[in-house]
Amino acid sequence: MIIVQVCGGLGNQMFQHAVGLALSLRRQTDLKWDLSWFADNHLHQGFELVRVFGAKHQEATVGDYRRVLGWRGIPTLRPHLARQQLKWLRPRSYICEPHFHYWPGILDVPHDAYLVGYWQSERYFIDVAPAVRDVFRFAMPMSAENRRVAECMQRCESVSIHIRRGDYVSDPVINRVHGACTLDYYRAAVDFIASRIASPHFFVFSDDPTWVKAHLALDHPTEFVSHNCGAESYNDMRLMSQCRHHIIANSSFSWWGAWLNDRPDKIVIAPKRWFANYEADTRDLYCPGWVLL
Repeated sequence: MIIVQVCGGLGNQMFQHAVGLALSLRRQTDLKWDLSWFADNHLHQGFELVRVFGAKHQEATVGDYRRVLGWRGIPTLRPHLARQQLKWLRPRSYICEPHFHYWPGILDVPHDAYLVGYWQSERYFIDVAPAVRDVFRFAMPMSAENRRVAECMQRCESVSIHIRRGDYVSDPVINRVHGACTLDYYRAAVDFIASRIASPHFFVFSDDPTWVKAHLALDHPTEFVSHNCGAESYNDMRLMSQCRHHIIANSSFSWWGAWLNDRPDKIVIAPKRWFANYEADTRDLYCPGWVLL
């Protein structure tokens, strides 16, 4: 049995589910979720994998935790085992992501394992990519407005641009770690795209559309997509995936918007500096062929 701790926003949840799915398929064993993080955290739209994708894997039970972690699976202890000072207390089945880049030890974890981490690399699941894409099919029908935008994307050389601000700007702690991508990055990315494809049409997505409209002026056809709000925000990822090419932010949300587009000729531009003030080896975050600016 594989139990994966799920936390964070939709993009993080997708990485965590993907690594768990890959392990469970390789081992031909059950995959279950630990959703306890969401009891005390109410960021973004909460747990979304079921609502957005109709994912059918089950939440772990008390008996499941006992089977995988033994007595250390009790609720009062389990959340604290990720602390470095309690590393000595972890059973071999408790797998805490050791660093940001790909960890080859994932291939040798016990058959019964509990996974904690973000696992932000396609290398964790590239061997089962078709199964991951199949799981991440959006479950709900598109609204009329989203259908209109998607159809427009199909008729042109569509390029998604994701500009994430929100907590990257307003929260001092998150701002110090991540920071928002600069306008210079987006202008350079637009110039790169325009030098390689004829007549690009840009579709701009942001959690701060008013700021973006005031500060980002492009000399190309541009549509600002700002109608997917609140619980419907996931539809921005859905529409991004409909584009032919992508300019992503330092965000797992637009990472998945680009990855879910399976066109072999797509251009994906990503910021080479993913973190503003956090030292991490990001080499495995980017997929082969992505352009870093």
